[in-house]
Amino acid sequence: MPRFLSMIRIEENQIQESDFPQDFGERMGKLLEEMTKAGVMLDTAGLRPTSDGTRVTWSGGKISYTDGPFTETKEVVGGYAITQCKDKAEALEWAKRFLEFHPAGWTITCEVREIEEA
Repeated sequence: MPRFLSMIRIEENQIQESDFPQDFGERMGKLLEEMTKAGVMLDTAGLRPTSDGTRVTWSGGKISYTDGPFTETKEVVGGYAITQCKDKAEALEWAKRFLEFHPAGWTITCEVREIEEA
């Protein structure tokens, strides 16, 4: 069965911790538990803010490092999930359900890509 990487893209400066609904963690936990019991969820996590990150770039035969935050970037990867689904349609259905847990006023994108198997 194919594996998929779902990258959750957010506008980091638009969403504050206080913006999360009070029951958000509990409801999200139930969805993730359902995905785990269904044998779909392999791994998932949120990511620390870009202010804690470093970009490593290879250009012109040289390595450079840029510490966050990355102010020139509007949208960043805020979390990820690795799922194992029967096909892309199933992976997209789980992504849809995940996004629907978030408040309607937020803008969140979930990029779903199949993992290349060796």
